[in-house]
Amino acid sequence: MKNFIDNYFQIKQHGSTISREIIAGMTTFTTMAYIIVVNPKILEAAGIPFGPSMVATIISAFFGTMAMGLYAKRPFAVAPYMGENAFIAFTVVKVMGYSWQTAIGAIFIGGMLFVIFTTTGIRTWMISAIPKNLKNAFVVGIGLFLTFIGLNTTGIVVLGVPGAPTHLGNLSSTSTLLAIGCFFLIALLMARKVSGAIIIGITATTVTAFFLGIASPPTEFISMPPSLEPTFLQLDITGSFTWGFISVILTVFILDFLDTMGTLYAVSYRAGLLDENGDLPEIEKPLLVDAVTTVLASLLGTTTTGVFVESATGIEAGGRTGLTSVTTAMLFLAALFLEPILTTIPPCAYGPSLIIVGMLMIAPCKDLIVDDISELVPAFLVITLMSFTYNLGTGMTAGFIAYPFMKIVTGKTKEISLGIWVLCILSVVFFITCPH
Repeated sequence: MKNFIDNYFQIKQHGSTISREIIAGMTTFTTMAYIIVVNPKILEAAGIPFGPSMVATIISAFFGTMAMGLYAKRPFAVAPYMGENAFIAFTVVKVMGYSWQTAIGAIFIGGMLFVIFTTTGIRTWMISAIPKNLKNAFVVGIGLFLTFIGLNTTGIVVLGVPGAPTHLGNLSSTSTLLAIGCFFLIALLMARKVSGAIIIGITATTVTAFFLGIASPPTEFISMPPSLEPTFLQLDITGSFTWGFISVILTVFILDFLDTMGTLYAVSYRAGLLDENGDLPEIEKPLLVDAVTTVLASLLGTTTTGVFVESATGIEAGGRTGLTSVTTAMLFLAALFLEPILTTIPPCAYGPSLIIVGMLMIAPCKDLIVDDISELVPAFLVITLMSFTYNLGTGMTAGFIAYPFMKIVTGKTKEISLGIWVLCILSVVFFITCPH
């Protein structure tokens, strides 16, 4: 059995072991388990029932992550995206006034478009056209984005006031101090090359939080999942085919395209899966998994899915093959019944792992082209706007617009590929039509 697993996932070729892959899968799951509760909680604001939405979230994550492991054989976890869920709940439903059924219909249409674009090779062609300097900027930008999420989640950095949007949190808070301790514990374990450093840090901090009264231990360990019936196949596809809804479909499409592309490249970079040209071999496989899972998610009653940036935590724990994803997927399946346990992991336990991973993802800074202004400006906009707008898509679209502009004004028009022009046009349309 061990030899079969080794050969199927090519674990030895990647310099890994079965135990390391399993620990990596557990690490990834632990850092993104919050989505089980957070996603349905956000969608509840749109009128989607919490219980069925939670089940839809879990099943989507299980299917997508398992397919990523068995079909694409990559250590990437898939689940409903943060950002897209808020866009659907607060902009499309709350502000624009559409029903959640119609909004989910837009998710279905976007997913089907992605299936078509992926199977015809259009997505792969567009991604391969992106300059290496922009790709490196994606990694750095996502790293800082993750860092900011971790700092804010743990209370180390908090929202401020006009004129000072953010400031240092309450360092006398026990929770914040525990988060800082968790950060240095993980860093120490990594420095000593201890396997599973991140998950050890998360577990130790969670147990400590129980003893200090910061978090409450679970009162039960197993519970039956709610029925999926209120959301299953409740999407309104025909209602999405209206002129006023085009901007919504376009926004969903572009957001998913950009988020998946940037995240996929970033986590592949950390895993050492890119070739000498900075491309991910057989990229169409993870792209197809992303597209098909989004279609399934809409049928179940939840929002756009894609590769989760938290996959990087499992990669830092040593995950290099699809066995990492299979492990994460099985834990998502177990989560259908273990929700009482998973929801007790406090932010001070999982937040520091995001900071650690964000720190490690700034490595491509050394490869950025900074002595050519036509390359530096787009990369700078990508990195800064990803973090400062709290939106990966905004940073990437700004970079796609700035790149051809800077090449034109510096007399380097020949360096602009057709794929970049297409991405530039899509980005301009995004800024024009996206409801801000």
